[in-house]
Amino acid sequence: MTSENVSPGTPPTHPLSGESERHASWLELFFDLIAVAGVAQLAHLLHGAPGAGDLGLYCLLYLAFWTAWMCFTTYGNVAADKVHTRAVLTGMFGLAVMAAAVPGVRTDHARAFALAYVLVRVLASRIWQSRGEVVADWPLAQLSVGVVPWIVSVWAEAPARYWLWAAGLAVDLGLTFALSRNRILARAQEEWQKHSAGRGPRAHPRPAAALFDSGHLDERLGLFTLIVIGESVALTVEASSEAEWTSRLGSMAVGSFVLLLALWALAVRRTCGVPLLGFGVLAPRFALPLHCVTTGALGALAASLGGAVEHVDEHLPAGMRWLMCGSVAVFLAVGVVAGVVSDRGVRWALGAGVPMVVAPVLLGAIAGRGSPALLVWALVVVARWPWLYERLAARRPGQPATPG
Repeated sequence: MTSENVSPGTPPTHPLSGESERHASWLELFFDLIAVAGVAQLAHLLHGAPGAGDLGLYCLLYLAFWTAWMCFTTYGNVAADKVHTRAVLTGMFGLAVMAAAVPGVRTDHARAFALAYVLVRVLASRIWQSRGEVVADWPLAQLSVGVVPWIVSVWAEAPARYWLWAAGLAVDLGLTFALSRNRILARAQEEWQKHSAGRGPRAHPRPAAALFDSGHLDERLGLFTLIVIGESVALTVEASSEAEWTSRLGSMAVGSFVLLLALWALAVRRTCGVPLLGFGVLAPRFALPLHCVTTGALGALAASLGGAVEHVDEHLPAGMRWLMCGSVAVFLAVGVVAGVVSDRGVRWALGAGVPMVVAPVLLGAIAGRGSPALLVWALVVVARWPWLYERLAARRPGQPATPG
């Protein structure tokens, strides 16, 4: 995922196929762990039998967490060994406050969550201003206009505050996709010329596009996805440790582990953290949203697996069943999109892609009377279907390699 002078839809070059001389630093790994701690907190919002409102709040807060994390991920990627450690630690503290506020975000902790988010976003914006670089491939990292509704929300009550949060995120995302790379650079240079005119020696250099380290960014995305999967395993283990150990619980626990392993194979093994997306296939402004949806779906799946353990001897509530099947369907739908843009072809999309998206939806509709363990194992088969399909198709010449 490089930042070269190409059109937004042009796949960037990636000569090392996902490998880079740079690797995530200890500071970056620490930052990732703080962010994923927030994801684990968010999973508790979907405990029990979540309704549409619970799911909507989860998606909203997850997008805020992921956006804040990505602002500093892109900064670390570009700045490399010139990162200001104090700024990153401050951003980390903001994410920690957001995570701590999640359990009470429906009540008095909502203001703390909003203010911490504003802190992280404003700090990220100031960092980029001081560097004199323009993040043309992911402008959301340095935009700050979207925090205005968040500031206003400090004086609002629910549900108005949630609509303000959604409006702020919509503004940032809208500008990110509405403004082309060349237009962003042109506007930045116009602003530089206007503010520099008549001031003698110019205090700031002409703004330049921030250049991403493709391999390093792929690694960070993959590590984040891996840690989210690890948190999913941890939540399932925690729920299992508090339940009575029976044969049904054993089947459920093993099935949950195998399901997460199958999703790991699709999203992390030989990919950049997005299921079936090859290294360097998409420019950042298109690959990063896919990563957000992927990891958000994994977080929701973790909540459903933990809840299913509590109902291992009975039928799953409809809300929990749809959360589990819907999370897998969304995850695999991203895989279909990624597989198509990675040149797997129309035949693969029809033979492997469509079934692995439709099947979880059908299971959500018909598995109301089945056992939770049986449903989990059925989802395992669905998640492994692209692997099985490509193993069978590999016997024919000209077929793509298996996803792992």
